[in-house]
Amino acid sequence: MRKVYCTVLSLMVSFLGFAKSNEDKKAAKADTLMVTEAKDEEDAKGAFAFSGYLDSYYMANFNKPASRSNMGGSNARVFDQRSGQFSLGLVQTRVAYTNAKSEAVVDLTFGPNANMGNYGNALFSTALAIKQAYFTYKFTDKFSMTAGQFGTNIGYEVIDAPANFNYSLSNLFNNGPFYHAGLKATYAFSDKASLMVGVVNNVDGLGDNNRKKGIISQFYFQPVANWNVYVNYIGSNEANPDSVTFKEPSAFYQVFDLTTSFQITEKFLLGLNAAYGSQKGDYQGAGGPADTETWGGVAVYANTALTDNFGIGARYEYFNNDSGVRGLLTPAGMGTSVNSITLTGNISLADGHILVKPEFRLDAYPKVSGANELQQFEDENGSFTKNSQTTFGLAFIYKF
Repeated sequence: MRKVYCTVLSLMVSFLGFAKSNEDKKAAKADTLMVTEAKDEEDAKGAFAFSGYLDSYYMANFNKPASRSNMGGSNARVFDQRSGQFSLGLVQTRVAYTNAKSEAVVDLTFGPNANMGNYGNALFSTALAIKQAYFTYKFTDKFSMTAGQFGTNIGYEVIDAPANFNYSLSNLFNNGPFYHAGLKATYAFSDKASLMVGVVNNVDGLGDNNRKKGIISQFYFQPVANWNVYVNYIGSNEANPDSVTFKEPSAFYQVFDLTTSFQITEKFLLGLNAAYGSQKGDYQGAGGPADTETWGGVAVYANTALTDNFGIGARYEYFNNDSGVRGLLTPAGMGTSVNSITLTGNISLADGHILVKPEFRLDAYPKVSGANELQQFEDENGSFTKNSQTTFGLAFIYKF
């Protein structure tokens, strides 16, 4: 409806330019006022929006692992875990209600990837999870607050396949937070700078595992046109309470994250994600280091549109978890690091509703020394003899 109102107001402006008498001007002013009142009434009523997508994929693994798994020793992939078969990814449905002062969003996910998202709030073991459920109130044009469960501010990529250029997700995504439940406030200094600060429960959990609360923040700024920069942070005590005293042990988990993208031309974009995390003590009952241990990585993105319906993009990533505190581990449970190169095509069909993404990916890990040492990936005999993995696949996505 806003496009309609803008058109009417433009016609009124043109009319005023040709007005010859005060009566004409009064009439034009009255018409403009009626249009403004109608717009305010429409905004007050609000509007519903329904959207979503579904995705599936086929992934060929050149190692031909006996298990038909792309996971390697531990957590080498996020969602595209199966090879040699057609697999369902994620089905998403999103309902939003908005008016001039508020917005409410319910975002549900279905299918295998709903379980793999580490939500901690799956309603059924194989089917349904709450991805987001929140509402926002706009106190002013510059200040708003959001309450509920919402996607994390950390990272370059998101869980939704249509929103990412690459289909497979990075290790930075896989080893960072996915979502939070809590309260956050955002203040826009201008259209080129804003600050968000929030208080949340533990990482990737609808309920909190202790009485401590985490702090999230994001500073956004735009140095020049088409260059967006996000500086992100999360800090939290993720330790389970002592089973005897019920007191929270001294522990911390924190991540500093930089995300930036620069639309150099209309058809060429560069992006970068860098993160540095640290942990001391227990992490949600899984244990943790007695002394502070760190992890981190960097990913560089380059995407270009060759035609209106076809684009190609590349991602290079280095991720280091030598400390072993994140999920990327060797078959023996030791920390490791990885260099990854991903090349992805984007084919757009049906006026953009259908996306087909052919993708090549190479992951290379350090070779573990020793005659009987297990490498990162299994071969066709089920033995872990490979320190690299190459996959090629097709993703099929429909969005509405």
